[in-house]
Amino acid sequence: MSHLILVRHGQSEWNLENKFTGWVDVDLSAKGKLEACKAGELIKELNIDINFFYTSYQKRAVETLKLILNTLRIKNDKVIKAWELNERHYGALTGFNKDEMKKIYGEKKIHEFRRSWDNTPEPLNKNNPYHPLNILIYNDIPRDKIPDTESLKDTYNRVVEYFKKNISKKLDKNILISAHGNSIRALCKYLFKINNNEISKLEIPTGNPLLINFNNKNKIDSVKYLDKNRAKNLLIFS
Repeated sequence: MSHLILVRHGQSEWNLENKFTGWVDVDLSAKGKLEACKAGELIKELNIDINFFYTSYQKRAVETLKLILNTLRIKNDKVIKAWELNERHYGALTGFNKDEMKKIYGEKKIHEFRRSWDNTPEPLNKNNPYHPLNILIYNDIPRDKIPDTESLKDTYNRVVEYFKKNISKKLDKNILISAHGNSIRALCKYLFKINNNEISKLEIPTGNPLLINFNNKNKIDSVKYLDKNRAKNLLIFS
């Protein structure tokens, strides 16, 4: 049996402020750092050797993985960073408070922007300081790959393509991925075969490792959150 562990980063400063974050590179909050350390403790209790470590370019996911590895007493020299695992780009909503946007667009519309499969917010102006073109860590990404906005479908396409090319062939090993709410939703949609309508119901909690066990044929054998008190419905059996 092999294991794939998916961890959404701990609470970020903009999670705390209830802002649309997307590709903006924000730090973990104090609570988020504690969540990351707790995630490390839960993974440590599994008593397994992890062979590969993946994360996005964004420091909230990178720092979460670093804190997990510190807890596991593992050097982070083998970490693979992939921009394809970044959070979904929220377009013109980026940087705005979600509750304030509900007052402008209505709660139903904001829910559609956040949870629907192929609903895309208006694009973010390329001159906006929050646009990825103006954020230093993305300078090595081809400009034609940098989005102005994304739906979950767009996020799914880049995440799953990367997963198929770079990770799926290693599922006979133990793998840890530290990523984001929507990049993990995308992976779960693919792995659990969740349909386009049901995916809107999938919630991914911060800092709670999701353990996916594979049999010797690389088929999913079992799935569970390591922190049962903060587990969410995975829709895998729905």
